[in-house]
Amino acid sequence: MERTILHCDLNCFFASVELREHPELKSLPVAVCGDPTSRHGIILAKNEAAKAFGIQTAETVWQARKKCPDLLFLTPHHRRYRDISRAINALYLEYTDRVEPFGVDESWLDVTAQLPALGCTGKELADTLRRRLRKEFDLSISVGVSYNKVFAKLGSDYKKPDATTVISPADVSSIVWPLPVGALLFVGKATQRTLEPYGVKTIGDLARFDPNSLEALLGKQGRQLYEYANGLDRDPVALFGTDAAPKSVGSGTTFAHNLTTWEEIKAGISILCDNVAMELRKNAMVCRTLQITLRDPNFKDICRQRSLAAPSRFSRELFAKALDILEDCWKPGAPVRALTVTAQSLQDQADAFEQVSLFSQDEAPLVRTKQTQLETAMDTIRAKYGKNAIRFSAGAQLLHRTDEEEG
Repeated sequence: MERTILHCDLNCFFASVELREHPELKSLPVAVCGDPTSRHGIILAKNEAAKAFGIQTAETVWQARKKCPDLLFLTPHHRRYRDISRAINALYLEYTDRVEPFGVDESWLDVTAQLPALGCTGKELADTLRRRLRKEFDLSISVGVSYNKVFAKLGSDYKKPDATTVISPADVSSIVWPLPVGALLFVGKATQRTLEPYGVKTIGDLARFDPNSLEALLGKQGRQLYEYANGLDRDPVALFGTDAAPKSVGSGTTFAHNLTTWEEIKAGISILCDNVAMELRKNAMVCRTLQITLRDPNFKDICRQRSLAAPSRFSRELFAKALDILEDCWKPGAPVRALTVTAQSLQDQADAFEQVSLFSQDEAPLVRTKQTQLETAMDTIRAKYGKNAIRFSAGAQLLHRTDEEEG
């Protein structure tokens, strides 16, 4: 039986919520951001009028002002966004129990089993949801309707704002394949750069690419992207409230000043590795791969990753691997504006197979036990007094100079 999956994407969510309190500004270019006086204030959301000037989410305030000197800034209210998001998901749950949030402003709905009783098509249900959100929340959504999650999300992105797009199997060659490859879920800029020399510019190019060659270029992700491009995604929509295990754990920071020395870089990486390790332990997981991303003052990113000798959840081990990566990809003296550490290839801690380390077989369990005791004790202190109550010395000196981490 062919599935019917909806992807509901709230249009300009943060900005739209704020503009409910300021209806007089709806026709003017508006952006939601942090401190607009800061050099690293970031655009969190913008309305349609701001989009017309080319304003983009995640660019800096000063970049946005160069495009639109009259751009108006509103302060974010994150608790309000979370509360409204929960209320909207509650509305979705009136139609199906398979509601899977994808961030605060997007959700997948699997309505396959419910449509016969509702007596409507997927498109008709999508239009009903759009009408209800306009009436009950004064917000709009764009909805993609398709037979898998990936194409449903493509549909919600295809036409905005306040629109419904249906992508059936018969529509793939005419709607999906002409789209730029970057429109496909999980195809980021780094992947695009890898594929570009091979002539892969559209999703159709990716769909026609030899899957074995893709896997050789991109690893397991290559095979997955091939399946996505060809409409072979069978990933289920999760039951609401069942949190899926994270596929990666990351922590990133934009620094108040550019880092230029090895000691500063080490201090910044120490903080981030500590944050990632805490999150791994919180989820009872270990990682096999560590990825480091450096951003320079011109917003150019360098991204490198390496496998760990053994699965880990320890700050010190992640820190050591991060330094190995940085020694190969950072040129001494080159300014670093932002750093991100990401743990990948995650496994359940209980199931992880730990290879024999460089320690002797008698010594390794003892060292690991002591490390577990140390970092678990640190977690306990942080839970009581805050996560910055205790840190490894390498990173403590930078804490007062960093922005909030982005995870």
